[in-house]
Amino acid sequence: MSGAALAVLIVLGPLLLAGGFVLGRRTARPERTSDVGTPVERATFETLHTASLAAPPLRAGLTEESARKAARRLRSLLGTDALCLTDRERVLVWDGSGEHHGKQVMAQVEGVLASGRGTAFASGCGDLDCPLRWGVAVPLTVDHRVLGTLVAYAPRESAVLARAAGEVARWVSVQLELAELDRSRTRLIEAEIRALRAQISPHFIFNSLAAIASFVRTDPGRARELLLEFADFTRYSFRSHGDFTTLADELHSIDQYLALVRARFGERLSVTLQVAPEVLPVAMPFLCLQPLVENAVKHGLEGAATTSRITISALDAGAEAEVVIEDDGVGMEPDRLRRILRGEGGASTGIGLLNVDERLRQVYGDEYGLVIETGVGAGTKITVRIPKYRAGVHGT
Repeated sequence: MSGAALAVLIVLGPLLLAGGFVLGRRTARPERTSDVGTPVERATFETLHTASLAAPPLRAGLTEESARKAARRLRSLLGTDALCLTDRERVLVWDGSGEHHGKQVMAQVEGVLASGRGTAFASGCGDLDCPLRWGVAVPLTVDHRVLGTLVAYAPRESAVLARAAGEVARWVSVQLELAELDRSRTRLIEAEIRALRAQISPHFIFNSLAAIASFVRTDPGRARELLLEFADFTRYSFRSHGDFTTLADELHSIDQYLALVRARFGERLSVTLQVAPEVLPVAMPFLCLQPLVENAVKHGLEGAATTSRITISALDAGAEAEVVIEDDGVGMEPDRLRRILRGEGGASTGIGLLNVDERLRQVYGDEYGLVIETGVGAGTKITVRIPKYRAGVHGT
């Protein structure tokens, strides 16, 4: 890369760190660089575009595969003869000439890994034909932890290359930090789903099996159908793949759940279901609606002496799907509901509501938390808004 491009990289470093190269990533079919005005403008475009191509692999973390995919782009950014990426134990990739230097790299970066401070060094190469005479090693850090190093080599000492290598290393560190945040978010969602599965009432399972058993002699065909519904419901609830599902699959699981509840309570339960077909393919967090329906059954049916009505609607609301779950049961005091949604309801009270509310906010933002209307003796109405399209949310 030219000296102008290196200068541009140094000037744009803070912008690139803050913006994550959004400009380059949004340009699916970039303009030809020859059409972009002055040399500085062309260098700016080339820098942003090259960085945008290096970002996706790094969002997988610092691995041999991600390093291999990103190294050529990073070396292009720096315009250097060779570039090396390491973790704390070994060389992950060498890109460029002088690959024999790879045997010495871990010894040369030992101080960088220990201190977290970059260093420059003479290569000490005895091969007269090798162009690599000088190198600079800079740390790759996440949360003040040194994960590895970026090492750039050149024929001669260069203050510009040393500064540019520092800028590139900081940008790589930001991508690695984003990767760590992605993994943390995934682990959190998985933990919350495990907690929600653990909360599926043992009493519901026991009562469902008891209801099925009651039909074995009087109506074997009904018993068989209910047993299949129970098997499908538990298979879906305890599936091991994917953080997301479709609205169609979630509603199908709810229908199976309600079939089992109706087998127990018979005519005491009245369910009205209204679904717009166009929202069925909408992707959403897994196991988000079933806990809300279970809540409606618990407070609407089990707390009522007479027939209880539950209404479930999933309707098209423009850019969103709107799901409303309403019961005419006992309801609750608004202050108690607020305590539940703040996590102050006790070890088990309201865990389903709290879990669903938190996961919706994590995936879509705070404006997509549960909207709950309730009062003592006034029933409960829960509204869930689900964006039809959201990056990273795909039904499985």
